[in-house]
Amino acid sequence: MRTLLLGDTNADVCLIQAVDSRDAARLDAEYACIRQQITDVSVALFAFQVTDWNGDLSPWPAPPAFGSEPFPGRAEQTLLFLLESGLPAARKALRPGAESFIIGGYSLAGLFALWAASRTPVFQGCAAASPSVWFPGWISFAETHPVQASAVYLSLGDREEKTRNPVMAAVGDCIRRQSAILDGDPARIHTLQWNPGNHFREPEKRTADAFVWCVRALRERIIKDEHP
Repeated sequence: MRTLLLGDTNADVCLIQAVDSRDAARLDAEYACIRQQITDVSVALFAFQVTDWNGDLSPWPAPPAFGSEPFPGRAEQTLLFLLESGLPAARKALRPGAESFIIGGYSLAGLFALWAASRTPVFQGCAAASPSVWFPGWISFAETHPVQASAVYLSLGDREEKTRNPVMAAVGDCIRRQSAILDGDPARIHTLQWNPGNHFREPEKRTADAFVWCVRALRERIIKDEHP
């Protein structure tokens, strides 16, 4: 997979994001939005570009939700690439002694971030912007496979559930259920933010906001632990 690294060297934290070609073209704007909001922490952004969005980011096979393209369910291979190749490359952007990764993404990449953070404890934060939690079987999985990241950000556009597509119309109920699951886990800091508009409004800003919240939440937890 093609990888891209933006931002600071000797960074305190490295943000990890799955992208497609359109997302990759917006990464400069997304990173600029992150840096406008964070000035006291050095941040690197490591993106890996998938070639098959529906296939590489879906956790298990599922029928088409729109159009005719199914979800082949190859997230396991994508996570293996990330753990064996992606994170060692991303780690080079971190300052010596730093080991702070926040995984995030938008839409199906947001779902992949939640799924990956439930499979491994390597990610300290999970920034899921408008994640595809409507995905068939996801909520049942989430109820029995808790996210292991310390800080979890969820968001959704306030018009996303107002769609004629019956599968995707469930996203509102599903994001509320996902948030309730996290409410029941006192070890996690989390938030659910509602953004104005539908699924396609300002994806780079929504993703930037998700990462920023996680960076700040983890920073505050570190300070609190050091000065109880």
